[in-house]
Amino acid sequence: MEKVALILTQGFADWEYGLIAGTGGPFYGLDTGFFTPNTGEIRSMGGLKAFIPDGVEAIRDWSPKVIVVIGGTIWETDDAPVLDDLLLAHHSRGGVVAGICGGTLALARAGLLDDVRHTSNDADYLHRHAPGYAGSELFVPVPEAVVDNRVITAPGTAPAAFAAAVFESAGLDHDAALAFRKMLGAEHGAE
Repeated sequence: MEKVALILTQGFADWEYGLIAGTGGPFYGLDTGFFTPNTGEIRSMGGLKAFIPDGVEAIRDWSPKVIVVIGGTIWETDDAPVLDDLLLAHHSRGGVVAGICGGTLALARAGLLDDVRHTSNDADYLHRHAPGYAGSELFVPVPEAVVDNRVITAPGTAPAAFAAAVFESAGLDHDAALAFRKMLGAEHGAE
């Protein structure tokens, strides 16, 4: 499997990276790396402290197949990091770019959602927090991940579908990715 770079920020959403990091490596051989715009200690929404020594500038040299922008509280503020150049360059080189929940705002701000089918928490969310977003005609209001032209998006309520899409984009066989989604969704069919 390929490398997947996970970008975490202050206030990152605990549930949005866990399936990728926690099952991607141990069960599917994924090589995950953690990066942040401001190196050092960051804290998740749930209070988890993490020390991230690698800044986002190190991503290019690490050469991941997929860059994943994890959501969190910072993306809706004026303190949101600007990742436009990194995301656009990675996508233009043939890489996959993914965003979940607030992470979709980074993709929208970079213009990556203007020409592909995509989703997020809702269409108004993108308009409110991503000035210049011009992809509303391609917004798909679904409760799962959407994949189009090496861009993966998902609402914050879809971490399993998002992880499966990231895994498949990183080289996991389609049937194995589907089995992963079914396994995690099985509880919803239980009575």
